[in-house]
Amino acid sequence: MAETTSNTPITLGTESIGKLLIQYSVPAIIASVATSLYNIVDSIFIGQGVGTMAISGLAITFPLMNLVIAFCVFIAAGGSAISSIFLGQKDYSRATNVLSNVVKLSLVHSIVFGGLSLIYIDEILYFFGATDATIKYAREFMKIILYGTPISYLFIVLNNLMRATGYPKKAMQSALLSVLINIILAPIYIFILKWGIAGAALATICGQAVALVWHIKHFKAKTSFVHFDKSHNHFSWSIIKNVYTIGLPPFLMNVCACIVVIFINKALLDTGGDKGELAVGAYGIVNRVGMLFVMIVFGITQGMQPILGYNYGANNWDRVKRTLNIGFVVGIFVTTMGLIVAELIPCEISSLFATDATLIDISTTGFRISFMFFAVIGGQVVIQNFFQAIGKPGISIFLSLTRQLIFLIPTLLIFPKLWGVEGVWTSLAVSDLLAFIVAIITLIIIMRRKNKNLIQRL
Repeated sequence: MAETTSNTPITLGTESIGKLLIQYSVPAIIASVATSLYNIVDSIFIGQGVGTMAISGLAITFPLMNLVIAFCVFIAAGGSAISSIFLGQKDYSRATNVLSNVVKLSLVHSIVFGGLSLIYIDEILYFFGATDATIKYAREFMKIILYGTPISYLFIVLNNLMRATGYPKKAMQSALLSVLINIILAPIYIFILKWGIAGAALATICGQAVALVWHIKHFKAKTSFVHFDKSHNHFSWSIIKNVYTIGLPPFLMNVCACIVVIFINKALLDTGGDKGELAVGAYGIVNRVGMLFVMIVFGITQGMQPILGYNYGANNWDRVKRTLNIGFVVGIFVTTMGLIVAELIPCEISSLFATDATLIDISTTGFRISFMFFAVIGGQVVIQNFFQAIGKPGISIFLSLTRQLIFLIPTLLIFPKLWGVEGVWTSLAVSDLLAFIVAIITLIIIMRRKNKNLIQRL
């Protein structure tokens, strides 16, 4: 059974789309915003409590953090989508078996990836753009994060499954619990115990560990709609294949994000001269704030995912289209708000993270240029995740590659040579616009094909 009688997965095919989106998206948005906010708060604590170079060191960890998330989301997104589709098909046995499989996959991924990264931590960070001035901060932070990868993976995967199987409020509450623990512990570890940037990382893992206990308790309860069951405790290669197939787009998106950040860091270091390290720190600030609004859109898509997956599995195409339309409009609205904030008060935002005037100045310029077309990101993200939710990974992969790789890498190779650091910021803006145009064209083509097939059936 789910949280309430009206909140069982069955209602995904009958309840009002608007009501369902509020029911599923609001908790996901709150959880996503909370997670993004504590990343921002961590950065503020680090900038104010450890120093300017620590901000740059933290920015250097972004590619590796993206890889950590990539291998986790590989399982989480695929497991969540396939669970919703199975529930829509009334195949509760396979939906239950998904839980057992994704837990095992999470542990394997975390141990293998975390272990290898720890062995080659310095080489990886230098490759990602670390310098002698920033390596110690990046190393201290990432060592703690990598030691905690089994906790992080299980926390993220089970949180996504909790939401997808009919418990959006519980998923939100567990995410908020993690954030609350982090925000309480981070200033204690950084300012009182003087553990520096490592303290910020440890606070993150501690928060996730506490929330993980909540998840395990939920999935052990037989009253949960999907729960741990010994009779479904075996590897299913068909489920694993589907999890990987559907989880491939967000995995590639995060891998691309890793590659892109490497190019961005290198471009900033090459064109920034003696201010290159500060430029990398500025990108860290701009990226953190941008991700706050993108995470809100991701929260919307997470709420859309069980609705889309269930109704697609039940062949309710009209409800699928209505869900997409509402999500698209709301996504555009959210990132438009991000554009307005970044253009109106970029200096004030930058000042929260640092006291160094040069760093604040570079960040301010970064906000104003890179956010030029930020409004359209919401639509692109919704369309990309729409195809993932209905089990069309190939299209979703293509769309994720356009924004993160196909358009951004070439512009990063050209624009910085023309306009220096400002060329890096321009590359980010232009790639956002081009990726959105491609997403719209792709959606129109696919929708016309689908509608034509429906007419032919009639």
